[in-house]
Amino acid sequence: MSEKSIHANPNKNRTPRHRAREFALQGLYQWLLNNEPASAVVNNIRAAHGFDKADAEFFTSLVNGAIAQSVELREAVAPVIDRPFTELSPIEHAVLLLGAFELKNHPEVPYRVVINEAVELTKSFGGIDGHKYVNGVLDRLAGKLRPEQVAADGRH
Repeated sequence: MSEKSIHANPNKNRTPRHRAREFALQGLYQWLLNNEPASAVVNNIRAAHGFDKADAEFFTSLVNGAIAQSVELREAVAPVIDRPFTELSPIEHAVLLLGAFELKNHPEVPYRVVINEAVELTKSFGGIDGHKYVNGVLDRLAGKLRPEQVAADGRH
């Protein structure tokens, strides 16, 4: 498997929100592989080394929300990807769920921030060019989920 260790220690320079996203990615990865209940995933990740430096409330919102809305999020992402979810790496799958959840449910976070955070997560944990794929998919998804914001930015 080309993914780097999903249990890499969070970088010391990361913000609490970025750390929350890193831990949320780990949680979604665990959920995708083991199909554990969200509560078990959240409790397991909260016990991880370095979690005390993460935004715990944001982490819990991301994991619980992405899992609860996973069917709906996959339906939103499916038209903008070029392959079935089963052919994505677990890291790309988890990052896309996370990014889609944040685009859909956290309008206070600018879409460019959501995309940049997802790209950084994929660079840290994913395959060699996975970040390029994630960038393109989330950019297209942002155009669908946040058309006003994207149009105001002059990108589409």
